[in-house]
Amino acid sequence: MKISVCIPVYNFDVRELVTALNREIHTYTLDAEIILIDDASEYAFREINTKIKHQVHQLIFLEENIGRSRIRNLFTKYADGEYFLFLDCDAGIGHPDFLRKYIAEIEHNPSLDLLYGNFRIAEQYSASLRNRYSVAREIFSGDRSSDISVFKTVNFAIKKEILIESPFNEELTQYGYEDYVFAKLLEKNSICFLAFNNPVIHVDDTDNAVFLKKTQVSMDTLYGLIISPHNTPLIKDIRVYKAAANLKKLKLDAVFLFMYRLAEKKIYRNLVSEQPEIRLLDVYKLAWLLRKMQ
Repeated sequence: MKISVCIPVYNFDVRELVTALNREIHTYTLDAEIILIDDASEYAFREINTKIKHQVHQLIFLEENIGRSRIRNLFTKYADGEYFLFLDCDAGIGHPDFLRKYIAEIEHNPSLDLLYGNFRIAEQYSASLRNRYSVAREIFSGDRSSDISVFKTVNFAIKKEILIESPFNEELTQYGYEDYVFAKLLEKNSICFLAFNNPVIHVDDTDNAVFLKKTQVSMDTLYGLIISPHNTPLIKDIRVYKAAANLKKLKLDAVFLFMYRLAEKKIYRNLVSEQPEIRLLDVYKLAWLLRKMQ
């Protein structure tokens, strides 16, 4: 069984990640390849990553940025493995048997279509809003889970044939919810899923203010899903959507937004501070979505 390690790259130095993966592949003679597709990064990062071209099976540079969904689908044209192991470019390998853990799970249960390996936060960035949110809402606890809603695209393996049959939604070109929609479509198709703790280290130093702008974009993406009724079965369990829909149903959305405006500056100051509160981020997201839905 061959594994294709697929890494979409955008404005990040992936030399350390590739070196760690190669070390395990060559030490244990694993049937694995590494493929990088660069999504039109800045020149400096293209130059840096060109230096490891000899360490990977393929390094493809795109001239135009095609987004988080389409680039993952593009790997089906270049990778040969029976399973694709997708890693975010800002991931780090935390232990020397990372690939072998994936292989052992697949060999033990070849009916698995999708495996999610979880992630943990690099200690030096753990205080940021983005990473506090990950710890509170995204990283699953326990050893194993069959709940596909825990799925994130940072670290997962999927059968090539499943990705070809059920690709990422390429209409989702901006940040946010492409992973959730993808997982829900696969769940609808009754694929065999497992989440297990084989985490990568998430090396994300996103500034709090920058993360808030990305949060706005994610709410824009969610609103785009909301206005298409056929998406309702896929998004009905998203917390912020459920809260917004309930407020509108009770005709309390205007009251909520009025109260939010009174506290908006104070909430923003907290969220860009060194001690941001996740519950205020929930309020921030809800207000942004309700404004879009008015």
